[in-house]
Amino acid sequence: MSPAAAEAAREPGVRILLVEDSETQALELRLFLEGQGFAVERCPTAEAALDHLNTSLPDLVVADFHLPGMKGDEFTRQLRLSLRTRALPLLMLTGARDGERQGLESGADAYVAKSADRDLLALRIRALLRERRTGAVEAPGVAAFRRGRVLVIDGSATFRTFLAGLLAQEGHAVSTARGPEEALAALDAASPPFDCVAVDLLGPSYDGLGLCRAIDQRRKAAEAAVAFHLVGIAGSTPSKEFLVDAFAAGADDVVSKEAGETLVLRVRGLVRRRLLEEDDRRIAGEFGERERALETARAEAEAAEARAALAGALARANRDLADANRKLTEAQAKLVQAAKMASLGELVAGIAHEINNPLAFILAHQGTVERLLGGLDGADAATAGKHVAKARDRVGAMRMGLTRIQDLVLNLRKFSRLDEGERSLVNVPEAIETVLALIQHKLGAGITVQTDFSGRPEINCTPALLNQVVMNILGNAADAMPEGGTIRVETRSTPETDVIRISDSGPGIPEDLREKIFEPFFTTKPVGAGTGLGLAIAYSVVQAHSGSLAVEAAPGGGASFVIGIPRQAGGP
Repeated sequence: MSPAAAEAAREPGVRILLVEDSETQALELRLFLEGQGFAVERCPTAEAALDHLNTSLPDLVVADFHLPGMKGDEFTRQLRLSLRTRALPLLMLTGARDGERQGLESGADAYVAKSADRDLLALRIRALLRERRTGAVEAPGVAAFRRGRVLVIDGSATFRTFLAGLLAQEGHAVSTARGPEEALAALDAASPPFDCVAVDLLGPSYDGLGLCRAIDQRRKAAEAAVAFHLVGIAGSTPSKEFLVDAFAAGADDVVSKEAGETLVLRVRGLVRRRLLEEDDRRIAGEFGERERALETARAEAEAAEARAALAGALARANRDLADANRKLTEAQAKLVQAAKMASLGELVAGIAHEINNPLAFILAHQGTVERLLGGLDGADAATAGKHVAKARDRVGAMRMGLTRIQDLVLNLRKFSRLDEGERSLVNVPEAIETVLALIQHKLGAGITVQTDFSGRPEINCTPALLNQVVMNILGNAADAMPEGGTIRVETRSTPETDVIRISDSGPGIPEDLREKIFEPFFTTKPVGAGTGLGLAIAYSVVQAHSGSLAVEAAPGGGASFVIGIPRQAGGP
């Protein structure tokens, strides 16, 4: 293997597109290049090669300069028009004496004479592959090149065929029409539209300027992105007046039929400009899509950051709210405990007063008994009998005082059991009577208590229901009647609910305040006379039983508090 072949073989998978119309030369070149380790595809014409490049990009193109139809220089210029193929390496082959100038001036990257040594061809290919740029990226399904589409309108079949042939040699896809009807039908049916329309302005069989105006109207109605160029063809050198009319009819250029090569060059220039404009729009569209994608990504990133920041803020707010709620709950618990201690202090003070009265009575009678018993020494029988009888009376009175103290202690022990937190069977009449006995000091002699225990004697509840709730309501009723009155306590039972109703004959509660009296710290008592937590605590205890606590007007005036406790499933 030659050094050139060895170098080429070190680049596996290199694909070369060979553009050569001669079957003999194409076969000879293909065998040589494949022997050097290259993969070769061959197209016989420049037009076929350009169509092939729309679907697949090779690593390098080797093209003959003298091709049928579109020549090698125009083929190269078409490659350089497209952003997708303009960086594709191209090596030009020609046998002409000025072939190097023809090849390089057209835009080829290198030139090799057909008669040159084949190893030289391999070396040039290697050099181009080594120096190639990687900017051209194949985009499957996106055509980088297309042939210019030209419509020729002329009443003369001879000239139509002649001009169509010249334009086809330039690589254009050419359609023809002999008059206005065929021309307008071709324009309407063209998909994609034409890039250039050449129309004979002096045809004897139709009004050329009128047809030019009709074509221009269709062009104006089309979108700017598909607007085509319009070339007018005159029979001879046109006059200034004719040029004015032609341009006014919408022509972009006017060329004489006698200047056939010039006509082809001008059509080539217009088509090339049209393709460049189309490529610019495509590039702008691609950049626009990238910009939009970038803006979308940036907006999504900013939105994600904003969501993350919002989530963090919400998390912090939730933590702050939970902390504030915890502190509020603790403060509320402390206030409730303070209210309970205040009630307990008031209860203890009342009980101490109740115990102090009989205790003072007992102590006074004790002194009397001791004196009477001490005077028995030396006394006659009659006097001793009187002293003993009087001492017996005083001892009986002392027993009554001790019994009173005993009852208070017993009730206090019962009350202490009512503060237990777990549910149990509670004897309702006994519990209510105990509470009434303990707050007797608050009821005094001016308040009469009436009871009617028609409901079930035992209910399943926490003892606090009858401790805290009933005592708070009875205490409020007593406070509402400083001049005395009547309190009525009733119990009723239904298949679903046990009801305790506590009514008083006091001034009652205005309707607009009934919704507020269960709110914490709300009180109608003077400042310093109440905490506003008694009924709030009672309401929370009833809610813990899934029950209800409501206030309404009593039948005879005053207020009536109704406690409803639902029956427990499986309970008595």
